[in-house]
Order: sequence, then structure tokens, then C-alpha cells
Amino acid sequence: MLLRLMRTHLRPYRTWLVAIVALQFTATVAMLFLPSLNADIIDKGVVPGDTGYVIRHGGVMLLVSMVQAACSITAAWFAARTAMAFGRDLRAAVFGRVGGFSGREVMSYGAPSLITRATNDVQQVQMVTLMTCTMAVTIPIMMVGGIIMAMREDFGLSWLIVAVVPVLFVAIGLVVTQMVPSFRLVQTRLDGVNRILREQITGIRVVRAFVREPLESRRFAEANDGLTEVSLRAGRWMATMFPLVMLIANVASIGVIWFGAHRIEAGQMEVGALTAFLSYLMQILMSVMMGTFLLMMIPRSAVCADRIGEVLDTDTSVTAPVAPVTTLPYAGHLDFEGVELTYPGAAQPVLREVTFSARPGQTIAVVGSTGAGKTTLVNLVPRLLDVTAGRVLVDGVDVRDLDAEVLWSRLGLVPQRAFLFSGTVASNLRYGKADATDEELWEALEIAQAADFVREMPGGLESPIAQGGTNVSGGQRQRLAIARALVRRPEIYLFDDAFSALDLATDARLRAALAPETREATVVIVAQRIATIRDADEILVLEDGLVVGRGTHAELMAGNPTYREIAASQGVDEEAVA
Repeated sequence: MLLRLMRTHLRPYRTWLVAIVALQFTATVAMLFLPSLNADIIDKGVVPGDTGYVIRHGGVMLLVSMVQAACSITAAWFAARTAMAFGRDLRAAVFGRVGGFSGREVMSYGAPSLITRATNDVQQVQMVTLMTCTMAVTIPIMMVGGIIMAMREDFGLSWLIVAVVPVLFVAIGLVVTQMVPSFRLVQTRLDGVNRILREQITGIRVVRAFVREPLESRRFAEANDGLTEVSLRAGRWMATMFPLVMLIANVASIGVIWFGAHRIEAGQMEVGALTAFLSYLMQILMSVMMGTFLLMMIPRSAVCADRIGEVLDTDTSVTAPVAPVTTLPYAGHLDFEGVELTYPGAAQPVLREVTFSARPGQTIAVVGSTGAGKTTLVNLVPRLLDVTAGRVLVDGVDVRDLDAEVLWSRLGLVPQRAFLFSGTVASNLRYGKADATDEELWEALEIAQAADFVREMPGGLESPIAQGGTNVSGGQRQRLAIARALVRRPEIYLFDDAFSALDLATDARLRAALAPETREATVVIVAQRIATIRDADEILVLEDGLVVGRGTHAELMAGNPTYREIAASQGVDEEAVA
């Protein structure tokens, strides 16, 4: 998977890669010539006392060093740009794929894991790409070239190279085989830490309200200790590698000096040749050490690449139509025809045989106990999920055949959990309509009963909103989310329990203000409170995903036991409503 990601996302930067290869090749060849030049200076200049030879060849040696340095610096610059561009493109690919996921895929991975894959995992792959660009050419050329040049200096000592290099490879291979499973477990445990930390930060008020700090501290400590344990295990193997390589390198150097001294004494070798041979041995071992460093990063990066590949290879269950419909025959029509939704592996459907129609000017309410499938029903309209049987039609066209932009332009969704983005009040409201004027924003705020508290905020429309809207109350978040939908002036409004955080008086005022604004639109309201939906044109009663009742409030109170039970639990009876 790592090679596939590199092959796919490095393709646009082939020119830069060619430049890197050429520069690294030149720099490495220049580096290989330096020990031979140094040996010639010692044997033909220093030993005979020929100062002119030393100066002339010293100048050549300086020029070669400058070429090597210039090529290495330029190659590193190109490699850094290539790796950073690769990382940017890979993050964009993951983000784009996740952005196209339906609710089903997001739930299967979990938000913490997706965040880790788009950040930490991409960074690991990006880093190994950088190291590959800077080392992939240098390592083989330095190793093969070093062996050839060392044998050229003195063939009699070449047996030392034959003995040392295989030992290095075997030692490194043993360490790497132990590192791979450890790094794979590190990423899994990191997901767990992120998940627990995210839960605790998001639910900090609940934790404190129920005095569960000790329990949550233990949960985090267990996850953190698990991550620490496996990280230490991987770190120990990683720390073993460099001392092991250095031990073999130092033993090899001692062997070269020992046997080289005997050859010099026997007149079979010059002092300069011994110096050059020792330098070439160090270059060979350095290439192995560089390869070791790269191999240390590859196992973890390979695991990260597999995790990224899982996301990129996951197809959304909500697929785009082959020939999307862009022209609609009606406006504001919503139809459910025998709709059924079953999650993969589930024992029974979430929704079964749901059929109803809504037309402009109508308000359809959906009520039921927790887990009845109310939110799922609403999510089918904007295709956050797709039906497994039946059809959902917007303006007479199956939503699966509609162009996504056309579909979403017809809808105004206020989700069960009102979410605001970091920015300002105005920037959040303009999510509904990017070119909305300040007058349109204030009008939407007035209808949503949010204008008063926005005016009291220091900057009015330009007042800052924290991530998730955490600097405003739950009721204020809901009203701002309603205003965001109103700014859009859609044909179909979908209110998914959007009034739950409002007090009864604000709820009543908001619904009264909404009535004239939504007179020509279709409204679907999911609610828990009977008071919120009792004036709806038709109320659907859901139980275990099945519509067990439909009609007006009065009709359901008269003939539907499930609805009467819900009403009774809220202290609503026929006389009180009348």
C-alpha cells in the first residue's frame, strides 16, 4: 500500500523526482571519488614530499567537494518540496474521501480514527517519502560504488567487506521483523487514546456533574499506559538498531587497520590505499546505516499507509447517480414510498414500510420513542443514508437520481445536534446562503427568536463563535441553526428535534413566527414534545421503525394508544389540549 500511495500521488512530480535522482547520483559519485583523490595525495604527494602535486590535486579535491555539497543541498530542497506536496495531496485525498462518506461509513471508522488517519498517519507516510527521496538513490550507489572502489584500492582486503555486509543485513532484518507488529499496535492504541480523550473533552461537564473524574482518569491511564507499553517495545527495538550497526562498523574498522597494517609491512599496500579503503568501508557502512534509518521508518509508515489505504479504498454507500437529474417537475414535494433501511449485519430494519407524502404548505410531524427511527427517517431525505428498499422522492424524482447540489439546494436541515463552526455569527448563518445580506441575516434571526441575544453580543453579527458553538448555550445554538436554515429559504424544511433545548414560551413564539415564513414550503418536524407538533397537518407515530399511527393530534388522541401514551407521559390530555 505504501508503494501504491507513492506511485499514485508522486506521479505529478515526476520532473522533480528526475532532478532529485540526477542530483543525488552526481553528489554520490563525487563523494566516492574523494577517498581515491585523498589516497593519491598521500601516496604521490605527501610521502615523496611533492608540494605541487598536493596543491594541484588538493584543488581538484576541493572542487569535487563543492560539487558534492551543491548537488546534495539542491537535491534536499527538491526532496522537501516533493514530500510536502505529496503530503498535501494525500491529506486532500483522505479529506475528500471522508467528505463523501455517508453516516454509515463515518460510524464504522469513528471520528477519532479518521482524524488520526488524516493527520498523524499522513505525516508518517510524508516523512518516509522525504527520506526515500533523499536516500533512495544515495544508498545503493554508495554501497555498490564503495565496494567497487574499495576493491580497486586493494583486492586483498575485500574479504572483510564480504564478511561484514551480510552480517549487517541479517542483524537489521531480525530487528525490523520485530518492529513491524509493534508499530501496527502503536497506531491502534493511538486511536484508542484519541477516542477516550475526545470523549472526555466533549463530555467534560457530564463527567464533572456525575463526579466521574476518577473513573475517567483510570480509563485514560489504562489507554495511555497501553500506548506507552507498546511504544516502549517498538522504541527498544529501534534503539537496538544503531548500536548494533555501530558495533559491527567499529569491529570491521579494527579488522581493516589490523590486516592492512600487515599488508603495508609486507609491501603489498600503500598507506594512502589503506586510508582510502577505510574510508570506503565507512561509506559502505554509512549507506547501510542510512538504509537502517529508512527501514526503521518504513514499518510504521507501511502500517499508516495501510490505514490510509483503507479509507481511500472504502466506497461510500451513497453513490452519485450516473446520469444525475437537474430539472425537477415540482417544487416542495416530498414522498416516501415503502421505505426500508437495514444496516449491514443488523437483525432487523431500522425503518420498515414507511409511506407518506408532504406538499407545499403542509407540516408533517414525526413522533415516537427513543430509537424508533425518527432521525434516520430525516437523514434519508438529504441522502446522509440511502434506503435499502422503497424510494424517497423530492419533487417527483428519486433522491438517488438527483444531482447532489440540486437536492441540497431544495432542503433546509436543522440537525438534532445543532453544530456551529468556528467563525462569527454571520459566517455561520451564511452557510445557508453565501451571498446573504445583513438584512436577510437579521430577518432570519428575528424569526428564529435569536436576534435579541445576538444584539447583546459585543460584535453583533461579527461576534465570534467557538468551535462547535461552545461559547453559546444549547438553546442559542439551536436558534442559530434554525436561522441558518431560514436564510436559505428552501422548499423543504427538515427540523430534527430542533426545538428540544427551547423553553415552552420560546418554542411557541418561534413556531408562531415560522408559520407565515414556511406557508409555501413543506415542513417535516421530528419532535419529542407533543406541544411542538400538535398543530401539524399530519402526525406520524413511529414505533420500532414502523408507522403505527397517522393523523391529526385529535385523531391520534382518540384512536392511537402509542400516541396517547406519549402524550400522557408529558401530562397532555384531551381536555388540556382543547
